[in-house]
Amino acid sequence: MTATTPEQSPHIKYWWEDLDIGQTRDLGTISPTREEIIAFASQFDPQPFHLSDEGGKASVFGALSASGWHTCAMAMRLMVTNFLHESSSLGSPGLESLKWTKPVYPGDVLRLQHTITEKRPMSKRPDVGLVRTVWEMFNQHGDKVLHMEGYGMFRLKSPPRSAAARVAAPEGG
Repeated sequence: MTATTPEQSPHIKYWWEDLDIGQTRDLGTISPTREEIIAFASQFDPQPFHLSDEGGKASVFGALSASGWHTCAMAMRLMVTNFLHESSSLGSPGLESLKWTKPVYPGDVLRLQHTITEKRPMSKRPDVGLVRTVWEMFNQHGDKVLHMEGYGMFRLKSPPRSAAARVAAPEGG
């Protein structure tokens, strides 16, 4: 496996070095339809309040509402489309916090905001940096519907020389 260099990845706009603590990005909007909410719930979260208007009315939500997991999936879609596709993202080791703070209903217009709160190089992979972020999703009324915190891994544009040599070396070499 060889290290990716900036010359080999001209589509990458954001490397670990380009991500600064305090940076906030608006990552666009998405609006779930009734049909999308039911389709997602039918496959992944088949609770009555996600599957029908009647089930929603009989619930604490008062109407058909999106699964929290659907809300997360919509946030991820905005993140990938409007940021990660242009970055040196290598995935995530996981989340530290996830809260669904308000229900999401059909036709809501959801806006995602992403804020960088911490960053550091990985100790075992100095060619990769960790970035801690807060994801906040708001509906058209400005109400927060989702709050997530976790880490993402990003390739360094200029890894330490020893890291590049290690990554480029064949197994056992």
